[in-house]
Amino acid sequence: MAHFPPTTAIFSPSVARAAASAAKDWSYVDAWLSRNFPSRPVPPFERNADTLRALLALASANEQADEERVLLSRLESEALSQLQQSHTSSIIEDARAAILTSIETSLTREGTAALEALAQLALQLNTPLPTPSFLGTELLGLSVQLAKIEQTLSRIDTLTSYITTESTHLANISAEIDTKPSTTSDDDYDNNDEHNANTSKSSDGYHPSPALAKSNLDVQRRIKTLSARLPELRDKLVSLSSSSTSPYSASSSPAKQPPPLPQQVISIPEIRKEEEVYLALLQEKKDLDAQLSAFAGLPHDTAAARGELEGLRRELRKMTQQRDSVFEGLVERETPKKTGRR
Repeated sequence: MAHFPPTTAIFSPSVARAAASAAKDWSYVDAWLSRNFPSRPVPPFERNADTLRALLALASANEQADEERVLLSRLESEALSQLQQSHTSSIIEDARAAILTSIETSLTREGTAALEALAQLALQLNTPLPTPSFLGTELLGLSVQLAKIEQTLSRIDTLTSYITTESTHLANISAEIDTKPSTTSDDDYDNNDEHNANTSKSSDGYHPSPALAKSNLDVQRRIKTLSARLPELRDKLVSLSSSSTSPYSASSSPAKQPPPLPQQVISIPEIRKEEEVYLALLQEKKDLDAQLSAFAGLPHDTAAARGELEGLRRELRKMTQQRDSVFEGLVERETPKKTGRR
């Protein structure tokens, strides 16, 4: 505000704002002049509004020129660095190509094959810069994985063969069960006994003894007979008990005359003794029936019975040998085999 007289008083707000803006512009111009004249004082000049506008325009143009010069210098330096890098990279590429060409022409046939194998291995392992130790470790790991896979495949083959064998065995058993003739009736069993015996001998599978069904029928018949005789025996026991107690009943009721008693009087101890004898004979009969049931299916002729017994013995030996062979085969199949290390 040096262009205003010192005695002038400012009362208008617009004038005050204009004076503050002019003072700010003059401070900017003074700073710009100080930067342009760092080692000498600023030349004197008249400070008015025209001079201020001219100096502001000059300072703005000067700063814009400085910015353009800086941008141009940066662009030139970047272009120069790119040219230098491209030149250096071209030199390196040319040197690398020359070295690789020299190596390729200097290698023998075995060396070329080894280099190609190394490149293929590095490509398979996805390793751009392989080392001998790394390749050895990876090859060892692949060998271990290959051994594990082979062992697993061997176990799977063994399990598959075992399952196939067992399936075949079960299928054979199922076929034998399906083709087995139905059980004969009680009346027709005696006529078909010889035919069933021949069928059981000719079959390789397991069949029950041909005399088993007849033995069961005999046992059932004896049980039915004894069951039918049980009420009769009970009635006899009751009659004996009533006959032994009839004198006491006659003395208690004199009005009724009992029938005349037989001359032989049987006492209770004698009845108990006879019952014990009867039970002993019944037990002995059961033991004899059990012993005879083993020979129930044999014919009455001694020579024929002996021949049938020898045939049953041969069948027993054959089944024993078949059982032993099946057991040995099962043991050999389930025993793990030692395979040599590859």
